[in-house]
Order: sequence, then structure tokens, then C-alpha cells
Amino acid sequence: MNIAFIVDPLAGLKPYKDSSVFMMREAVKHGHTIWAFEASEMFSRDAVMTTAHQLTVSANNANWYTVEQSRLMSLTSFDAVLMRKDPPFDQQYLYATLLLSLAESQGARIINRPASLRDYNEKLAILKFAEFTSPTMVTSDMAQVHAFVDEHSDVILKKLDGMGGTSIFRVTATDANRNAIVEVQTDYGKSTIMAQRYIPEIARGDKRVLVINGKVAEHALARIPKAGETRGNLAAGGTGVAMPIAKREREIAEALGPTLKRDGLTIVGLDIIGDYLTEVNVTSPTCMVEIFEQTGENIAAKVIEAVVRG
Repeated sequence: MNIAFIVDPLAGLKPYKDSSVFMMREAVKHGHTIWAFEASEMFSRDAVMTTAHQLTVSANNANWYTVEQSRLMSLTSFDAVLMRKDPPFDQQYLYATLLLSLAESQGARIINRPASLRDYNEKLAILKFAEFTSPTMVTSDMAQVHAFVDEHSDVILKKLDGMGGTSIFRVTATDANRNAIVEVQTDYGKSTIMAQRYIPEIARGDKRVLVINGKVAEHALARIPKAGETRGNLAAGGTGVAMPIAKREREIAEALGPTLKRDGLTIVGLDIIGDYLTEVNVTSPTCMVEIFEQTGENIAAKVIEAVVRG
């Protein structure tokens, strides 16, 4: 198969931990031909086209890829195209998904489905599954945020377009900086944010549970906050510890699996803290390398198997 990956600039990827690179390496092991391009290289002129770069991929992290050739190609030329560009989900990302939807209508196979990338905002998507979430409010109204803080005493405030733990604040009812935090987060009532009741189990880790083509991985990665932090994200200094998936985590993931598969979401990373679903990551879910290195479970290989099976 010819499998294309839409990624951020190749030179900036970290091959020792990047899940997209891990998937490329697994695809090569199974005899597939790998191509890569950036979202900005796509354009439409009768068909959705791109300048695609055929890669030779190795296990050497210091020099992990070689570009064998670069060609102008239609997205329908590939057997599958994996959208793996990192957030932020900004206007350019939106335009890219619209081009991918057009390519899909022309016969290209896009993973994850572009329409679902648009519909599943990684923060707001949990509202589709409210029975699994802690008390949550989405609003731009500062008075409503303050009322939520008063009701629950200890809350997390998140911007809707953040990633890697950025723009996340813990606020208590007695916090001296409470007014300033609410003002900054909502941009004085002009930006919509999410407020969630604080989940103390974050001390034991923010679990990343991967769901591949509707099936739940056997291990999760607990991202444990460093001392003095409330964020477990690895990008925010958290420590990743792989562990067998817990009963409640499996319950949540198996309940969501059929819906995610129906909506064309082949690669999904659920974030679960304690008993609660906190995010549904669909753009470029990570943690596959850490889970493989600590447990031997090869989730990247499961992705390639799902791509091949269709």
C-alpha cells in the first residue's frame, strides 16, 4: 500500500517519541510505501493535490528518514492518507480539513475522517458523552464562570484551543487571583472556555487510553504531574507511566468505541482522570511509543493493521 502522512515539518519531529514516526516505521516493516507532506502543501485544481515526498525510514533516530523523491500527486493516488498534523486547530487547520473532505468526496481515504476532526473539538467532544464527565460548563460569561467556581469550590479552567497542558488553570473559590484568571481566560467575556470540577485523582495520573478503530488498547499511559503541578501533560513536565487499563477506563472506552468508529475516527486518545472522561483527542493522539517501550504493546502496529483492513 501507498500510505501518506500529513505531518508537521519532518525535520522538527522527535523520532524517539513521535507516534507518527512510530507508525511510519511499522508500515515500512509490513512492506508499505510511505509518503509525507505538510497540510500547507495541499491545493485544489480540479482535484485535491499535493507535493508528496516518498520516504525511506530507519530506526536511527539521528537520521531517521531520507526523501527518495518528491512528486505532484492527487490524494486519490494513495491507499490511505493519515491526518497527523498537531494542533492548534486554527483557521488553517480548518481549511485543511475542508480540502481533505473534498478529496474524500473525490475518492480519497482519509484517516481520521475530516468532518469528524471538525465536529470533535478535543475539549467540547466530551459533551457528547456527558454521562462519563465530571460537572462541566462551557461559557464565555464571566459571571457564569464565577458561579460555577462558587458551586464547586475547586475547578479547572481550560481554553478550547489549547494543547499539551497550555492555558489550563486551577482556581478555588478563595483564590486571590480568581478574578484576574477568569478575565484572562475569557478575554473579558469574549472567548468561550471550559470549566470542570477539579478531580483530585489527577495526582495518580491523567490517563491516555488509545482506541484504534473502535477497539481499546490494553495499556494506558498515566501522565503523572510533577510536584506542585495540577497538569499531567508530558509537555508540561509530567511523567509517563504505562499500566494496564483499569476497569472504569475500559468501561468508558468500550462505551465510546462504536460511536468513534461509526464517525470515522480510527485513531483516538481518550483522557481519563479517575472515573471521568476529560478530553477526546482526535487530531494526532500520542503516547504510543511510551506504552510500547514500557509494556511491549504495539499500538502503532494496530493502527497499520486497521489501515490495511479498511
